[in-house]
Amino acid sequence: MLPKNLQNKLDKRVQENAFRQLGTLNHLIDFSSNDYLGFSKSEAIFKETHLYVTEHKLLENGSTGSRLLTGNHKLYNVVEQQISTFHNSETALIFNSGYNANLGFFSSVPQRNDIIVFDELCHASIRDGIKMSNAKAYKFNHNDLEDLECHLERSREVLAKESNIYIVTESVFSMDGDFPNLEELSRLTKTYNAHLIVDEAHAIGVFGNCGKGLISKLNLEASVFARIITFGKALGTHGAAILCHQDLKEYLVNFSRPFIYTTALPPHNLATIQSAYNALNTQEFQLKKLRHNITFFKTEIARLKLQHHFIESNSAIHCCVVSGNKKAKHIAQELQHNGFDVKAILSPTVPKGKERLRFCIHSFNTEKEISEVLHLLTTFAL
Repeated sequence: MLPKNLQNKLDKRVQENAFRQLGTLNHLIDFSSNDYLGFSKSEAIFKETHLYVTEHKLLENGSTGSRLLTGNHKLYNVVEQQISTFHNSETALIFNSGYNANLGFFSSVPQRNDIIVFDELCHASIRDGIKMSNAKAYKFNHNDLEDLECHLERSREVLAKESNIYIVTESVFSMDGDFPNLEELSRLTKTYNAHLIVDEAHAIGVFGNCGKGLISKLNLEASVFARIITFGKALGTHGAAILCHQDLKEYLVNFSRPFIYTTALPPHNLATIQSAYNALNTQEFQLKKLRHNITFFKTEIARLKLQHHFIESNSAIHCCVVSGNKKAKHIAQELQHNGFDVKAILSPTVPKGKERLRFCIHSFNTEKEISEVLHLLTTFAL
């Protein structure tokens, strides 16, 4: 029997139409996955990966242990070098997931008497990592750099000697699809002698030359203390990395518990990451098609006069705000019944009153599919 206080929490979720359940894979037209470039189903990437592990005799099913014990197989150094070169970073450290990377960074790097100032809409993995830190943490209003500077002023006044300020944001926010003024953030970082950390999970494969991300597009690599990138979005595989200087990498290897105490990724996973990066370098047409579809989606929103329902976004994520869990779930189900996989994002994942339908745009979506799903939205939602 589940303890009564836990059962009460579950019952409350049901009452609020916020009860989460595991679904099953479907064959609907995809407007919900993070597979922006279709790499997760790429036969070319699959075949290249298989050929590589076969030719290099990397036919192990697992890594056998953590990277500090028996799991640091030779592909790690190869792929970390590939990643750091691609993203113009001194080095990279691979983690098992984006969640692990954020937990690993924020639980170990900011120290007692340090101060973390983070955007209020930062991902749950960032917030969970910050909770595990001994540093003081303050959130600033979403993308509000005036509010951020107020926090920085107060932080500088109380900052202990030899302590640090960490500014944390995302280059593309996962629930709104918008992005901050990264150039101004870079300026503030220098003004207040702070360290800037940027999660680029939803920018990689979407922005910049060959999908290198927004930091690269804006030539801000030197201004960022650490970039968190993930491979489970546009790269279509699994894992993550922290892009940083060599000394920070060495620190993380020594003190980041989610890195130290977990079984390493197997060779096949690393080979898939390698193949996906090769595809980014050679399949520019996929990136161009994705960007075309994003523009077309926005054009159709305007044509159907839906702008005031959508959060402004130039990324692959577009959200139609539909207040109330019940209403958001109902419209999502109607769209699904008509063949389109659109998911409702409910409170408490987003604030009450800000529930939404989240549309993810892909290179493989057609203009006809985009027009049809938005036309259906006007039928059911408005």
